[in-house]
Amino acid sequence: MDRYVRVEQAKTEQSSIIDNEVRIMAAGQVRNYITYATSLLTEKGHEAVTLKGMGRAINKTVTIAEIIKRRIPNLHQLTEIGSVNITDTWEPLEEGLNTLETTRHVSVISITLSTLELDTSKPGYQQPLPEEQVKPLQEGPPRRTRAPVGSQLRGRGRGQGMGRGRGLDPGASGSADIAAQLSDINLNPPIPQPANTETPPYSLATSFVGSSSQH
Repeated sequence: MDRYVRVEQAKTEQSSIIDNEVRIMAAGQVRNYITYATSLLTEKGHEAVTLKGMGRAINKTVTIAEIIKRRIPNLHQLTEIGSVNITDTWEPLEEGLNTLETTRHVSVISITLSTLELDTSKPGYQQPLPEEQVKPLQEGPPRRTRAPVGSQLRGRGRGQGMGRGRGLDPGASGSADIAAQLSDINLNPPIPQPANTETPPYSLATSFVGSSSQH
């Protein structure tokens, strides 16, 4: 395909996103998604939140759901998996070549977390985690501050100040909390890996072609 260039697809009008829906993108920050989805359940009064991801964002979507379940108790989960075909158009860079079209089979996922019981008969249902596995995030994390010169909070840098290494950081509680919860996560069942390497513009609200029972 060295003699072709892919034509950028015009963004189709996406269906309106409902208030409790969060669309996960591969380039987005995990912390921002977690904060927003958590606020929907704890501050904005929603009984459920739906996380939707596609292609390379599938693993991130599952990770975010698992962290939220460990921050908010008694969350029921319902996972639905589907797929969508994406057609790409390639224009030739040399004369005499024809325009090509290729089709990619891309996986999509939708995870609903609800404080109310969901349909337990569906294969993607998971009951709430045990209470001992839920550790609510502490409010008001300390701000990130510099260590005073000459203190014992030294890293690997030169001199007596705070070095460039991994010294103690009182403001890193948010990242440390996420990392600690990630280490305890067991992604079960495994999520199918997408076949493509790029995530095109899409609308998950209209892209699903079936649930996990179809695969």
